[in-house]
Amino acid sequence: MIAKQLITDSIIPLKPSDTGAFAISQMEEFRCSHLPVVNRSEFLGLISETEIVALQEPDLEIGSYKLSLITAYISEDQHIYEVIKIFSALHLTLLPVVNDKNQYVGSIGLPTLVDYFAGIAALHHPGGIIVLEINDKDYSLTEIAQIVESNDAKILSLYMTSFPDSTKLEITLKINRIDIGPVLQTFFRFNYLIKASWSNEDAYTEGLQDRFDALMNYLNI
Repeated sequence: MIAKQLITDSIIPLKPSDTGAFAISQMEEFRCSHLPVVNRSEFLGLISETEIVALQEPDLEIGSYKLSLITAYISEDQHIYEVIKIFSALHLTLLPVVNDKNQYVGSIGLPTLVDYFAGIAALHHPGGIIVLEINDKDYSLTEIAQIVESNDAKILSLYMTSFPDSTKLEITLKINRIDIGPVLQTFFRFNYLIKASWSNEDAYTEGLQDRFDALMNYLNI
């Protein structure tokens, strides 16, 4: 996934002739704290709600503002990891995308980024979550996958978290099996430390019961 594939069509950039008051109203409409400023197709920079409020001159044209976040943008062919890096480093609610001529292509909104990660993390798929803690030298994706698959399950997503001044890693797995008990037991046998686990088995069972009760009520009509 690259930056231009995450562009949000609904975001309309500001013009240098727009006022600070208009910019604030647009930010409220788009539910963001930043907006790009574009002159024709040339990207000039980002302006933040904080900057506009600090000047206390809402009728001043945006073109007269000093854009402190002028370098806050990403090239359209950059990988999504670079998108996340800039969002995190600058605490943005929106990231402009430009082409190789510094022409504005569009913007990536934070909700779009969140939705994308919900998809790749398989959050909408039924299953269980297992969090392992291991030494970094002991990490083996092959072994972890074999343990999961030996219990007729598959890994839907996996991400790894490291910690400063520590040799420990935290491995979070989302698997496609609702009953994760057998998988947990196998990890125990292989001497893995399980920090936490969650399963939507109870929610799944309750859902089945609700559907069964609805069917019975229907049949009794």
